[in-house]
Amino acid sequence: MMQVLQGAQMLFVAFGALVLVPLLTGLDPNVALFGAGAGTLLFQVVTKRSVPIFLASSFAFIAPMMYGIQTWGVASTMGGLMMAGVVYVIMGGIIKVRGVGFIHRLLPPVVVGPVIMVIGLGLAPAAVNMAVGKTGGGDAQLIAHDTALWISAVSLTVTIILSVFAKGILKLIPIVGGISAGYITSLGFGVIDFTPVIQASWLAVPNFTLPEFNINAVLFMIPVAIAPAVEHVGDILAISNVTGKDYLKKPGLHRTMAGDGIATMAASLIGAPPNTTYSEVTGAVMLTKAFNPVIMTWAAVTAIVLAFVGKLGAVLQTIPVPVMGGIMILLFGSIATVGLNTLIKNQVDLHKARNLVIVAVTLVFGIGGMAFGIGEFSLQGISLCGIVAILLNLILPQDLGENNVVDNAQIEDTEHL
Repeated sequence: MMQVLQGAQMLFVAFGALVLVPLLTGLDPNVALFGAGAGTLLFQVVTKRSVPIFLASSFAFIAPMMYGIQTWGVASTMGGLMMAGVVYVIMGGIIKVRGVGFIHRLLPPVVVGPVIMVIGLGLAPAAVNMAVGKTGGGDAQLIAHDTALWISAVSLTVTIILSVFAKGILKLIPIVGGISAGYITSLGFGVIDFTPVIQASWLAVPNFTLPEFNINAVLFMIPVAIAPAVEHVGDILAISNVTGKDYLKKPGLHRTMAGDGIATMAASLIGAPPNTTYSEVTGAVMLTKAFNPVIMTWAAVTAIVLAFVGKLGAVLQTIPVPVMGGIMILLFGSIATVGLNTLIKNQVDLHKARNLVIVAVTLVFGIGGMAFGIGEFSLQGISLCGIVAILLNLILPQDLGENNVVDNAQIEDTEHL
């Protein structure tokens, strides 16, 4: 019984972030709950239930999913995400054969950093539009500007306060806190319509969607797997440190990476967001000392059961746009900061011409929305900048322009003196 309650607590910690992804991308939150639960159980099968971790929607996929659903629809976007899951499984196979070093050579910090920054900053306009009461694209005003600003300000402020000042379990649920505060403020302004909740039945089968395969959607999504794959290595290291066990060796990074991939493929089969290991849950494991993977089994089972509560999904879909906008401002900024920190922590020298070229081209291609196309086929945004970053890193010589740039920098420094 105690393990069941601990499992429900783990789900509560992941809940805000778990439902935020489908609500932002227009998917059914009940399907996301089912996908996260089923994905976690599959991950446990692949890793022989040895890692105390819960899988749920990755934030790195929010921007590409929003774009994909607008451009090709939900089914084709799911097809693209399924192929991203296949990339994880392939990476797992390569790690088993070649070791982790191969991933670091293909995706060094100079490639990963700017790609993660693009994922965060690419959706900055959508966050601001939603915070002021517009749709993500800014083409319609859903809630009056001034009212929306109050709601999003409360939502953002409470999320920041919980992230920075809260202690214990509260520190792990800033998104739940922010959504709750924004929702209560929205009730005060009278902008919530409860008609869908009244009409929804208590028990309902989630709105599952089968994937379709569109070459453009597939090629758009595959490079997006870069960021969560790198994040996955960090999360497995973190949970290893917390529990005192080396999960990179047993069950092995190749198994955990393949587990993420299979869970993502399963989620995309039913119309749920892709699954990845969850850092919030790592924090909860550290706090509660819940090192037993069986607890995560119960968290997964709880998620699957809640997926069939129709009223829950209806309530979640009544959350007004500015509540999400307020949280997105912090969320997308945080993702961009993770990318920046990747460059800083790994001491990527931007005085080196090759590094400067990779970062500069990646950022402008990604944020500017550069697109290359031949006929029906096109590459743009995150997918294009990810491929360009990898190619530039492989093509440009390691010592390109190193001395010249350093000399110029020294000349500039002496001029300032």
